[in-house]
Amino acid sequence: MAVLEVLHWPDERLRQVSEEVVLFDAALRAFIGDLEATRQAGPSAVGIAAPQVGYHRRIVIVDCSRTRKPVPHHGHLVLINPEILSREGYALGREGCLSVPDYTGNVPRAEHIRLRALDPAGGIHEYDMEDFEARVVQHEIDHLNGRVFLDRVVNRRADVFRRKR
Repeated sequence: MAVLEVLHWPDERLRQVSEEVVLFDAALRAFIGDLEATRQAGPSAVGIAAPQVGYHRRIVIVDCSRTRKPVPHHGHLVLINPEILSREGYALGREGCLSVPDYTGNVPRAEHIRLRALDPAGGIHEYDMEDFEARVVQHEIDHLNGRVFLDRVVNRRADVFRRKR
């Protein structure tokens, strides 16, 4: 598995909307392996989306099982063609991103989501997600739609922060 180059904001390729996955073959599984290696190489990365490495297909990987504070989660998930079926409640939370390495920001997101996605074999699954895991999935789906978290902050002066190095 290879660690792929992560695109950084304001690279215009991060603005491209991704296409649905229609082939569930060996090439898809190989790419998922490379995407996972890239996620694991990122500092504290709990999620990654295919467009972050310049591959514009609707593929997301999330794993909230190893956070500092335990959170409800579904373990390691590869979500293909994910679709949010419903949202409930809203909360403001701090987000960071492999593609926006120098900043974090306060972003409003739904607290609970119901999600439908395919697995790497094409099997369909539905998940009820809450809190941090729901936030991570919404963040990654934004990448599939050509958005980064900076597009979601309410006030860039008050809600965006330079990371301390």
